[in-house]
Amino acid sequence: MNQKRYFSLFTMFIIAVLSFALAGCADQESGSASTDSKDATAKTDAKSTETQYPIAIKHAFGETVIEKKPERVATIAWANHDVALALGVVPVGFSAANYGVQDDSGMLPWTAAKLKELGEENPTIYQDTDGLDFEAIADSNPDVILAAYSGITQEDYDTLSQIAPVVAYPEIPWVISWRDQILYNAKGMGMEQEGKQLIADTEKLIADKASSFPELKGKKAAFGSFNAADLSKFYIYTPADPRGEFLEELGMDYPQSVKDQIADESSFYIELSAENADALKDAEIFITYGDDKTLAALQADPILGKVPAIQNGAVVVITDNTPLAAAGNPNPLSIQYTIDEYLSLISDVAKKLK
Repeated sequence: MNQKRYFSLFTMFIIAVLSFALAGCADQESGSASTDSKDATAKTDAKSTETQYPIAIKHAFGETVIEKKPERVATIAWANHDVALALGVVPVGFSAANYGVQDDSGMLPWTAAKLKELGEENPTIYQDTDGLDFEAIADSNPDVILAAYSGITQEDYDTLSQIAPVVAYPEIPWVISWRDQILYNAKGMGMEQEGKQLIADTEKLIADKASSFPELKGKKAAFGSFNAADLSKFYIYTPADPRGEFLEELGMDYPQSVKDQIADESSFYIELSAENADALKDAEIFITYGDDKTLAALQADPILGKVPAIQNGAVVVITDNTPLAAAGNPNPLSIQYTIDEYLSLISDVAKKLK
């Protein structure tokens, strides 16, 4: 059986951008959900509201039908398990995190913390970084497989569907907002109403936290990807990408000079050559991945070094392969765990602006 290699989150941040593998962000309606039965194997502390089955969920590969309330929930790829955990459900198996993990647990800190809170000490973790472990997934005997945030292929989907119904992404691999990630996965668990409440609670958390940093309000900020070893080109994530969208949710504005470069409103990034660095002129703050040498490299570049925000040192560098970097594509648990650190880093730069 062929196994398709997953993009790691680092790939999504860097290599996927370089290979133009992703595009777009789409909203798509899907079926209704929720019932009040508790998970016999997965643990839940959420109260479900009744609904009628079957539930039909539309996605990139067609439509998945959930005949009854799933009792055994499995998740694959990136962060879908965090949605289940945020809803009080411990998956019978989930994929190991492959970026930002600081130990050999295969879990990011917010995942480990939530599992501990829910009383799970020995979770089943699929080691599928180099391809889906279909055998391990099948051995978990799931009633549903959540993959709303993933890059599964048609072949993967067909094979997984022989194990259990699969909730895939709306349209584009690896492209889904954190809200739709919650909604799709919640519907797949029969917990649509709980998912909507989780969205509302997360939105309130973001608004409350951002209100404590008034210096960010209205600042023109953009999230970019710069390779210090080759600054002849660079990438800026658009407001269609969760990284760009999240800056706006925190009260900041995307620079108009950057927006003017966006030909496809659904594209999650734009690529620009250094010669087009003038497109960054309206930005007051940049956020990017890197290390302690990144800002110096940008400032030393004869072209990018003249961009006002870079020249002024108004660059927030998030260290690669850390939990905060892994939270760049947010979900409800990662937002709660990292938002204070993220806001503080941006605030430190914003306070220095003239």
